[in-house]
Amino acid sequence: MIVRTRLGPVTSLVCVAFLAVAGSASAGPDWAAASSAAVHPGVQTVTNSAQCTSNFVFTSGSKVYLGQAAHCAAAATNADQVNGCTSSSLPIGTKVKVTGASKQGVLAYSSWLTMQAVKEKDANACAYNDFALVELDPADVGKVNPSLAFWGGPSGLNTEGLRQGEVVVSYGSSQLRAGASDLNAKQGTSLGDTGGGWSHTIVTVTPGIPGDSGSAVLDSAGRAVGVLSTLNISSNAGSNNAGDLARELNYLRAHSSLKNVSLTTGTQTFRGPLTLS
Repeated sequence: MIVRTRLGPVTSLVCVAFLAVAGSASAGPDWAAASSAAVHPGVQTVTNSAQCTSNFVFTSGSKVYLGQAAHCAAAATNADQVNGCTSSSLPIGTKVKVTGASKQGVLAYSSWLTMQAVKEKDANACAYNDFALVELDPADVGKVNPSLAFWGGPSGLNTEGLRQGEVVVSYGSSQLRAGASDLNAKQGTSLGDTGGGWSHTIVTVTPGIPGDSGSAVLDSAGRAVGVLSTLNISSNAGSNNAGDLARELNYLRAHSSLKNVSLTTGTQTFRGPLTLS
């Protein structure tokens, strides 16, 4: 049996000090240049003092959203909450601070709240559907570029899952690294899919840690494939699980009013995976 724990957001600087010891593309608005954009996939989000990492940019008409993990808005800080159908969450409308934005964003969608509202019974969805959208203030839309930090892309949406051994990349912005940004970009491999395709198990040179929750995962072609969610602490210890983004988006469209939300591809060409010597 695999024992998992939510990566969990970083909830305070006290926590930082302690742990340091121990689908489809959308045209979107006119994006800011990638080289100068203040808001982009990979920037930190803070929900009720809990810090996570944004994954991708999404649009619906003139509205622009950043993705994050649903558990980043958990109403409790228990990292063992791994069931989105029973775990408590802050409500839609909760303010979210977005690094680089002049105004706070707003929690516009939560897979946890949605699954609870529709009384979801699929155990795999309950375990792995961990996705949320933060709507950006219109004043900040001109500061956005949809390219993932360091890696560029995404080049599209992966709807096929991951092959065992396939190279993947990710980018996390945990404040636990205390400014060591050279450790934010990660490359690793897939250990295969689980949960009926709802989740991908990946292992990277340094695993995702608290504060990396919600990080984007790209496949070897630069397609958006997952959202970093949990850390495995028994079987495949040190590996991470990432919820399948295609399934999470399909769920959003089927069970919420945000039916026209779509993934936005990056303006920067995907640069990886890197050749490791």
